[in-house]
Amino acid sequence: MKIVLNTKFGKGIKRKTNLARVREVSTDDTLPRKLLEMCPKKDPVNLLELKELSGQMGLGAIFAIDESKRLGLGSFKALGAAYVIAKMAVGESFEKKNSDFFEKAKRKLAGITFATSSAGNHGLSVAAGARLFGAESRIYVSVNVPEKFKRQLKDMGAKVTVHGSNYEQSQERAIQDCDLNGWTLISDSTWEGYDLGLDIMEGYLISIGQALEKIPENPTHIFLQAGVGGLAASFAAFIRKKLGNTPIIIVVEPSTAPCLQASIEKGEPSKIAGPVSEMGRLDCKFPSLHAFYSLSKTANAFVTITERESEFGNKFLSDKGIFISRSSSAGFVALRLLVKRKKFSLDRKSKVLCLFSEGLVE
Repeated sequence: MKIVLNTKFGKGIKRKTNLARVREVSTDDTLPRKLLEMCPKKDPVNLLELKELSGQMGLGAIFAIDESKRLGLGSFKALGAAYVIAKMAVGESFEKKNSDFFEKAKRKLAGITFATSSAGNHGLSVAAGARLFGAESRIYVSVNVPEKFKRQLKDMGAKVTVHGSNYEQSQERAIQDCDLNGWTLISDSTWEGYDLGLDIMEGYLISIGQALEKIPENPTHIFLQAGVGGLAASFAAFIRKKLGNTPIIIVVEPSTAPCLQASIEKGEPSKIAGPVSEMGRLDCKFPSLHAFYSLSKTANAFVTITERESEFGNKFLSDKGIFISRSSSAGFVALRLLVKRKKFSLDRKSKVLCLFSEGLVE
């Protein structure tokens, strides 16, 4: 485990881009929640209270947002791309639900192809949204993406292309093919000149918004695992809006893919190299631009966990009857390690919030 404190907390790292043209990370969950109400598979957040574990670990309480069954797609990503596609289809007419509402929305997206690269879950959300509104979807995955996701994507009508040995390489191919064919790219990341990922991050606000309404007391510590950082940034920005600077927010990454931690240390978004992580959905080597700058202001610390720490921590949870992937358990694994190391004042007064971002992936 490596711990890096964020010395820019509260202020953030300054961008080099003209700020007048930069969109900020959204903290308004109004539209996402209105559109969710129209979803045929709408569901509330599943907030777990892990009483036995908090007692064993010497903490006041541990709560976990369980996104393993969200909208029948198995992860928080269900709230992102599908929301963006719905917003494109529905526009402002979502207030006027009538008998031909969905047919009009589907006609609006007829003939459109949405494409993206994905480590699995984001692609499922794109495929689901496209299918719901009568559009086409093409998903690019690396050779390391589990077969389970490839099968699910094909079952949902997506055309799957396997390209490259990592997420970044499959992303490059997706961008190239979108430019060549006139398809609409729906990436959950952001970079210079591309910020649709911010709309996807806005969809994630449904989860944290629902959770903060349901949790019986405000958390003192919040653990957020990260790949490119979209989920962590959206959650952290919303938490700061609702709870101020009191909770300690800790971002967790694999030690083989610490793109946010490395970027914080260097003071700018930085590309890293490293072997493939078994925490597959967190295995990203370059951060989302907007997510990085937002987290440089909202997160207190960035920590990494090793593959061995991830393996043992995940087994600890499975022995307790909690069966989730190693990507999903990363935040909890970091919590457990930091309690043992007596870091961040984690004690019997602490009320901790973690995120189980997906279920078990075979």
